[in-house]
Order: sequence, then C-alpha cells, then structure tokens
Amino acid sequence: MAKTAHPGGPDTVVAASSKTKTNSGRRRFIRATGAAGLAAGLGPFVITRHARAAKRTLKVLQWNHFVPGYDKWFDDTYVKEWGQKNDTEVVVDHVGIPALATRAAAEVSAQKGHDLFMFLSPPPVYEEQVIDHGEIYEECQRKHGKPVELAIKSTYNPKTKKYFAFSDSFVPDPINFRKDLWDEAGMKPPDTWMDLLAAGRKIKSSRGIPIGVGLSAELDTAMAMRTILYAFGGSVQDERHAVVLNSKNTLEAVKFVKALYQETMTPEVMAWDPSSNNRAMLAGKISLCLNAISITREAENKNLAIGRDIWLTQALQGPARRIALEHVMDCYVIWKFAENIAGAKKFLVDYIDNFRQGFLGSEFYNFPCFLSTVPDLQKLIANDQKAAPHDKYKVLGALMNQATNVGYPGYANAAIDEIFNTWVLNTMFAKAATGDETPENAVRIADATCKRIFAKWREKGMV
Repeated sequence: MAKTAHPGGPDTVVAASSKTKTNSGRRRFIRATGAAGLAAGLGPFVITRHARAAKRTLKVLQWNHFVPGYDKWFDDTYVKEWGQKNDTEVVVDHVGIPALATRAAAEVSAQKGHDLFMFLSPPPVYEEQVIDHGEIYEECQRKHGKPVELAIKSTYNPKTKKYFAFSDSFVPDPINFRKDLWDEAGMKPPDTWMDLLAAGRKIKSSRGIPIGVGLSAELDTAMAMRTILYAFGGSVQDERHAVVLNSKNTLEAVKFVKALYQETMTPEVMAWDPSSNNRAMLAGKISLCLNAISITREAENKNLAIGRDIWLTQALQGPARRIALEHVMDCYVIWKFAENIAGAKKFLVDYIDNFRQGFLGSEFYNFPCFLSTVPDLQKLIANDQKAAPHDKYKVLGALMNQATNVGYPGYANAAIDEIFNTWVLNTMFAKAATGDETPENAVRIADATCKRIFAKWREKGMV
C-alpha cells in the first residue's frame, strides 16, 4: 500500500520477573482451531501461507482495564474468535498501569517482546522503534470514514510525517461529584472551575469532606493538571511546537490549584496512585474528582448505595475556555522488531470493524476514534438501564467533543511525551500548592525544564 496522506487533513518499577500470580492469572492463551488464514483478510495485509504451515502467534500487551467487563469481552470473545478465523494463537498479557512504561523500555532494550503494545498516552519517544502506522489508518478510514482529530493529534508527527502509533479509542474524563453534598450545600452542579472552588470550600467546612484532585506523580494527576492549565489559557507549547509555558495564564492556573489544594483538599492527594480517586470516592471520603466512568460503573456493578449520589458533568468552563483532557488515550504500537507485523496490522483493522462490541464491553468507557463504528452511540449513552438515573451517561456526548490531546494545541511529540512521563507539570503544580515554591518560581523552573527537553528532541530531528 502506498504511504498514506494525513487521514484527518502512563511509575512504580516492576520486578524483572513480571510473571507474578496476578499477571499469570491475567494471561490468556487462545488456541485457534479455525482454518481461515490471514491471506483471507484485507489485501494490504495478505500473508501467503502454505497449507501445512505452522499456526501463527500474535502477542498482545495491554493494561488491566478498569472496567473488568472489557477484558472479559476482549480476551474471551473477540480475541478467541479472531484467532480462530485467522489460524493464529493469540497471547494477551495484561499489566497494571505503572508497569506499562517499564515493560515498553525493557522490550525496546531487548529488541524483543510483543507484536502489539498498548500505551495509555501517546508514545512518540519510541517513534524510531515502531513501524509507520499510516496504512492502518488509511484502511480504517476507507471503511469507516475519518478518525477524530484527537486520534491524529495523538499519533502523528508532522515533523517526520510518520504515524508512530494507532489509536482505536479514547476515554472521556468527566467531573464526578457527590450530588447529595452539592444539594445539601445549596449549590448547583459545578459548571466552572470557580464554582468547584466555592462549593469545595463550603462542603469541606460544613461536612469535613474534601475535594480529591491528585497532585502526585501519576497519570490522573497529569491529565487533571493539563485540563486546568488549558482551561485557564496556558499550555506547554503553541501550535508551532514552541515552548510557551511561562505565561500569565499558566501562573493563574497554578495559583488556582494552590487555592484549591489549601482550601478544599488534604495532603493525601500528594501520594495518590491512578486508582486512589476511585477508592476515595466510592468510600465517601471525597466530594469530587476528575475521573472516567470506572467509578460509577464499579458502584453499579457492586450495588454500592453511594453510586446513586455520584453524578457526572461535562468539562468545566475556565477563564479561557471549556475544555478537558482525554482520561486515557489508547495508543497501539507495532514494534519494528515484532515477529508478526502483518498479523498485528490486520488485528487492528479487524478490531475497528468490531469496535461497537468493544464499546459495549467497556460499558461506555472506551469511545471510538472512528465515530461511524458506533452509529447509535448517543442513543446508547442517553438511556442506560444500569445507571441511576438512566441518562447519567448522556453528558459524555458533550464531553467527547470537549476532549483534547496531550500537547494541545499542537501535536503530541517526543518532547511532550518526556515532559508528560517525567511529571514536569505535576511537580510544578504540587510544589506551588504546598508552598515548596512560589507559583512564579514553580512556573519558571518547569518552563526551563521543558525548554531543555524540547532542545534535546529538536536536535534529534523529532520535533
């Protein structure tokens, strides 16, 4: 296939022996028995196979999904059926979020590992280690129309003209709040960041229940801080990928987070991990957090009474704009050293063909990057019989269009990736919030760090 044009215009170190009881229990071995081979698939991904050739293997690594129903569908239904149709043994390994970064680094170092590796944020630092995924986008676009801009901004490098990953889906990041506490305080559901601050003060003062927005070295904090930064008009880079962090807008965002922490939160948020906000909200220990719908889904699936009190709302309006980060961005890469590149390509294309079932399996957690694959999405999220009220998830329809990418307003790039995964912004906000640095100095330090990182990657020709 000819090289495609532009289709549209997340740490704890894991021990070297990762086959713990938990991970081995999560591994799925699907032994295919069907006779159909990859040659029966898409033209661009044809593999010539002799009749008596040995069965192929496809190795996939992805995270332990926060909605267990998705892993059950993916491992036990979709992967099994795909393997049977394509005469392929598919091995799926699941790891926790903190292990993704260390596993990726280990595989690149060894030049050996999985054929498909899924990240939860854009991985442009590995651009030189992966294939160009443009033809996968091209084939999916031919069948399903253009992907959402969010997918392209998260996986394409306009400098090198290469697609360093392929994104099948993203996860909206709504505000999860305790409606009962908001009602008791006589407050309307939060619509602006200043609403949140005012209600947070009142609820903490009257009930002793704080707001829970992370300020630690972890994924959810990275997303929440960028959401606030962008809403206040700040950003790490501009559209031309020049560092612009040190600005009045960024300073105002940092001062806001300092007030939010000191007036509405507790020091616990300084040591949170990616599931801390889930646990705190379901235990009734916080009044609000930024999180995907894994919180409300767990409450529903476990019949927790508090689930009826946790409501969702769209991105909050800031001084500059109403905007949100995606909660996670599913980005698959096919390593150049993968043993089954052709099979990995076909697996992704076929997965997009079946994405509606993935959307349902995830219980509305994974949203499609190719919107036509779930044509009834708005109808589904507007009336979910498991939810209370039944239209609880309708707000995701607006939020999916408010979600932006890591690197906004530019593209994700290697410098942005390093800044994201070394927690530069998390540290900037946390240092100012605790008073370890003045807001002004915290911004200056972070800006200098960003400029050094950008200079390194520009020298390598990646930005």
